[in-house]
Amino acid sequence: MVNEQGTHHADLTSFASSLTKSETLSQLVETYLALSTDQPNWVCNLSNASSLLWHAYHSLNIPVNWAGFYVIDPKSPTDQLILGPFQGKVACQTIRFNRGVCGAAAETKLTQLVPNVEEFPGHIACDGETKSEIVVPILDKNGVLRGVLDIDCLALEGFDETDKEELELLAKSIGETCEW
Repeated sequence: MVNEQGTHHADLTSFASSLTKSETLSQLVETYLALSTDQPNWVCNLSNASSLLWHAYHSLNIPVNWAGFYVIDPKSPTDQLILGPFQGKVACQTIRFNRGVCGAAAETKLTQLVPNVEEFPGHIACDGETKSEIVVPILDKNGVLRGVLDIDCLALEGFDETDKEELELLAKSIGETCEW
């Protein structure tokens, strides 16, 4: 499919290797906003966002092994997340709010930046190779939790404050552009 500018949608996952992490992640947010214009469907938008995340981090040579989303499980009688769109190996299907890094981010509505998952109390090892993780809550326009953005890395200290800042901007954009 070719868009109005004459480029293929798949070209949007190309990030120049000469960009800094901040520049790459800023481009990712801008690209997400362009893709979500006039597209409020959360499945569509989270699917594209997980692809952008995967390709952006790989362009930075950061060994991300999972990038995606967990969303609020509307059928659960308890506070629980259910697997959403992602890139990477198969993953845990549900996560309760009081379990693991994703559950902590959902419960507190605060970003969890974990340099070593082995040191995080209650860490859930969906993939035993994961060494570090960042999870960012996604709130809608009314401040209601809708899910979390979750990225796992094969390296210790794979994420830093730059990731936190830029991914919080992405999560805010997702929360504001999607109809849940």
